[in-house]
Amino acid sequence: MKYIIFFASSFIILINFSCHKDFAKLNVDPNSISSKTAQYEKLFSSTELWTSGMRSGPFEDERTNLGYCSLLIQHMSSTYYEQGDKYAFNNEYLTAYWVSQYPYAIKLVVSVIDGIKDNPDKSNFYNIARIFKVFMFQRMTDLYGDIPYFEAGKAYVGDVAFPKYDKQEDIYEDMLKELDEAAAALDPNKKNTLNSQDIIYGGDVSKWRKFAYSEMTRLAMRMSKVAPDDAKIWVQKAVAGGVMTTNDDNAIVEHFLQPASSPANNGAAWTLVTEDNNNFKLSEAFVDFFKKHNDPRLHFYGTVSTDPGAKWGSSGYNFGDTSSSLQIGMPNGYNVIGGLVPINTAPNFPGNINNYSIPNRYTFVRPDAPTFYLTAAETQLLLAEAAQRGWISGSAIEFYNTGVKLAFSQLIQIGANWTESQALMQAENYLTANPYLANTGIQQINEQYWVAVFMDGYEAFANWRRSGYPILIPVNYPNLAINQTGGTIPRRLTYPLDEVSINTQNFNEAVSRLDDGNKMTSRMWWDKP
Repeated sequence: MKYIIFFASSFIILINFSCHKDFAKLNVDPNSISSKTAQYEKLFSSTELWTSGMRSGPFEDERTNLGYCSLLIQHMSSTYYEQGDKYAFNNEYLTAYWVSQYPYAIKLVVSVIDGIKDNPDKSNFYNIARIFKVFMFQRMTDLYGDIPYFEAGKAYVGDVAFPKYDKQEDIYEDMLKELDEAAAALDPNKKNTLNSQDIIYGGDVSKWRKFAYSEMTRLAMRMSKVAPDDAKIWVQKAVAGGVMTTNDDNAIVEHFLQPASSPANNGAAWTLVTEDNNNFKLSEAFVDFFKKHNDPRLHFYGTVSTDPGAKWGSSGYNFGDTSSSLQIGMPNGYNVIGGLVPINTAPNFPGNINNYSIPNRYTFVRPDAPTFYLTAAETQLLLAEAAQRGWISGSAIEFYNTGVKLAFSQLIQIGANWTESQALMQAENYLTANPYLANTGIQQINEQYWVAVFMDGYEAFANWRRSGYPILIPVNYPNLAINQTGGTIPRRLTYPLDEVSINTQNFNEAVSRLDDGNKMTSRMWWDKP
């Protein structure tokens, strides 16, 4: 799908356009936008695209998704990024997602919902926007904990300049309510005013209903430690409503290739082939997991380049060698040669840092690779855990096998050069060699989830904190000025320091509810030990 993007002050108005790749600017006073003049469908397109992480440049993808989350979860490692690799405090990186989403994507979706809520012709659109808003806030609260929710975005559509921070427990309760109500209200017999302006599903209410119930599953299982009885009720409701079952149901934002940094590109991928093309390696923990299980997917995740520093489009750029036998993960916690903990002192150092694997440039880090929001594979794996816990009927092993098979074939959507039948055959062989065992089932499920959400560091970080799997070895970096957690993997991202002076009272109240203050070691509501 191709787009033209127009920037309108603090709004981005996205217009679907089937055959052009030109970009232009349009000056519009956002204060002049009213319910009569606003093009809410295009504003919703902007919301979907902005949430994918690519606005005018890969800001939050570089800093939050990759710079913190992917390193904390040990999908990747870095000798350059101390933030997530060595648990350093960096306010600008920790809060990049917050400062990008609240003033833009969240303000957009709140404005859209407020503008169309009373229009009966836009009933389906209204409920789709409610569903997507839940996804947006789920990611935000799972990163930070208690956040502005009920009053968020109300400075533009109301008069709330200093929104209060709502308790995460209350946010979850309302998000589940919103999903329940919105999914039930979707009606295929009513108008689809979104059509191609919805860059995920084209306004297809059947797809959005599955998204809603799959998101409900994600929220329900996130509560498994802190509110198991409620989690059971909500996951049962999700199954009854109908969740994602095939990769055709996956919530994906398609991107197209642009020669320069552009909202059309995949933000995380663009970062890894231009801005930081030699600063992220696949983590040793991640690659070793594939090798331990003789996983045939490894060559779709990693590549070894003789010159990984060459940028996309340059004469020296190369895709590298994806042979599984060549893939080597770099351990977390090391510096460049000559640093405090030089990488050449790591066990089994391969002689040259360029011999470590980087994310695969044929698949996941093509600038036009799709962004995945929520998938059938994730959903079926979570249902496997629910079944293992006795919360839903059905066989845990069947849900697990289905989830793994979907994760294998999902790779086709990011450019894996195998057919559906080949992917299925490889998955069945893998499952035969690595069968599901009830006594290790929860661990197996969440390890596969870790693999399935590669490049979505936000979700990987959240599910690891919730489940405890995979079992990761923390980095205890010897420079305590950098190591801010005492060698424990952080449990949350911190609030922006600007909030101290801008929204003082509400900020202080939220911080007072944290068990360790506004620190990376504080645990949020659903993450209580």
